[in-house]
Amino acid sequence: MSIRFGVDDHVARVVIDRPDRMNAVDEATEAELMRVWAAIERDDRVRCVVLTGAGEKAFCTGADMKQSGNKTGLEYWATPRPGGFGGLSLRETLDVPVIARVNGHALGGGLEMVLGCDIVVAAENATFGLPEPRVGRLALDGGIAQLSRRIPHVLAMGMLLTGRRVPAAEAFRFGLVNEVVPQAGLDAAVGKWVTDILACAPLSVKAVKQMVRRGAGLTPQEAQMLRLPALVAALQSTDQEEGVRAFVEKRAPQWQGR
Repeated sequence: MSIRFGVDDHVARVVIDRPDRMNAVDEATEAELMRVWAAIERDDRVRCVVLTGAGEKAFCTGADMKQSGNKTGLEYWATPRPGGFGGLSLRETLDVPVIARVNGHALGGGLEMVLGCDIVVAAENATFGLPEPRVGRLALDGGIAQLSRRIPHVLAMGMLLTGRRVPAAEAFRFGLVNEVVPQAGLDAAVGKWVTDILACAPLSVKAVKQMVRRGAGLTPQEAQMLRLPALVAALQSTDQEEGVRAFVEKRAPQWQGR
């Protein structure tokens, strides 16, 4: 299989395992990714997701053009792709946090998947870019739609109009990345983010993500008035009682996710 997927201690780990193809995504790999995201959404055990690529050269370099079936750009664009590239870049139903463990190049659809994540930790050798215009194509599966909303206009256009690769340190300055670390320290850095997420009540975390996503484009006042299912569930949960009790008793809370 081109995707490795497993759940351990509430953490789902998803690995694009095509290092010989720089973890480029073909049709079979993308179909498997879509199945994985759907499985995670159905699994109440999952409280955090870590997405990465195999090896140390590439996170994901986008669509595998050598195995695209010679589709034209229009034919590729017309192919249904729920959730954007890899089923993730534009996904709206995944309420648990997703961490991008960027171990190398995140290009084209790879960057689009990074834009579908919530937290981005990158190795120093990682690069980011949307090179589609350099081969006569367009970043239509989340890149154009997301990048200009994620970083300042001139920075986004500087990447979109040139297709240039941005090194990790520059991506950090742009606000695309939360943390940049040496390759050898990548797992430890990701582990700290995971630990911090798992220290929070899972229903609160889900409510935060749902509210941020649904509140996009609203005024702060409108967003504050959202009454979403995840919000109500969190405020009615036994975990919110446990959290307050643990704080008073000066101990770590024992979350039940209900």
